[in-house]
Amino acid sequence: MRRFTTAILLACLSLTALADDTGHKVTMWLAEGERNRVYLLGSIHLLRKQDHPLPAVFDEAYDDADALVMELDMDDIDPFALQALTNQMGVLHDETTLRDLMGDELYATAERTAAEVDIPFDMLAKTEPWFAAITVEQLVLMRLGFNPLYGIEMHMTMKATQDGKTVDGLETVEEQLGFLDGLSLEAQNELLIQTLSETGEVEEVMDELIRAWRYGDTAYLEENMLEDMQDYPELYAAIVADRNRRWVAAIEDLLDDDQDYLIVVGALHLVGDDGVPRLLSGRGVRIAQLHEDIE
Repeated sequence: MRRFTTAILLACLSLTALADDTGHKVTMWLAEGERNRVYLLGSIHLLRKQDHPLPAVFDEAYDDADALVMELDMDDIDPFALQALTNQMGVLHDETTLRDLMGDELYATAERTAAEVDIPFDMLAKTEPWFAAITVEQLVLMRLGFNPLYGIEMHMTMKATQDGKTVDGLETVEEQLGFLDGLSLEAQNELLIQTLSETGEVEEVMDELIRAWRYGDTAYLEENMLEDMQDYPELYAAIVADRNRRWVAAIEDLLDDDQDYLIVVGALHLVGDDGVPRLLSGRGVRIAQLHEDIE
C-alpha cells in the first residue's frame, strides 16, 4: 500500500463475544454465510520486526478457518518463474529506455527527485515506469526495515504450511502484473513520479498507516490513503475498484460453502464505498468489523 499507495474463533468464544464492542477495532471483518464464516483480513504486505506481535484476533481467525485465500496462492509461487515473468513484463528488451517512455523533462524531474533521496535512478534505465515505481517503493521500505517476511501474507502462509491448511489465490501472478503493465503510459509515469515524491516521508507515513491499520481506523485509511489514490482514476480503477468487484463474486461463492475461510487482501481493498465489506453488505451479506479484546 502507498499513501495515494476478521462465530467462534476459539472453542470457548462465542460469536457474540467476538463481534461486540470491547477492546479496539481491527482491520478485519466477519461475513456470515448460511453454514459458514468468512473472515476478511486487511494486510500490509511488508512489515517490520517491531510491528509484531500482531493482534491476537488475527491468529484466532486463522485457527477458526479451514482454509486461507489470499490475493495470490502464496505457497505455490515459484520465485524463479516470478522473476522471469517480472523481467519479461517490466524490463525493456529493445533499444527503448525509461527516458524514452517518460520524455526528457519528466525523466529529469524523476532523476533529480531520486538523487535527493539517494536512489540510484540509472539502475532503472531499462525498466517500464510501473516496474521502476515498484522497485523504488521496495528499495525505500527495505532500507527502513520493512520486509515481506514480516508481512501478513508470509506470516499466515508459514502457519498454513506448518499446519497443512490449504492456501488458494484470488488472482494469478500474471493477472497482478498485468494490472500494472496494462496501465497507460501516462498513468505509469504518474505512479513513478508520485512514488518518488513521497519517498522522503515514507517512514512517518508508514508509522501512521500501521497505527491506523492495527486499530481498525478505517476513516484514516479512507481519508489519507484511499482518497489520494482516487485522485488517479485509472490507477484506482485498475488496482482497487475493479478487483474488488471481481473478488466480491468469488467471496459470495465461498459464503455458500460449508468450510470457514480466512481471506487476506491489501487493507485498502476493505475500506471506502468500493471496499469489499460495503459491496458485500450492499448485496445483503451479514458483515461486521471485528475487535481485539483487551484484558
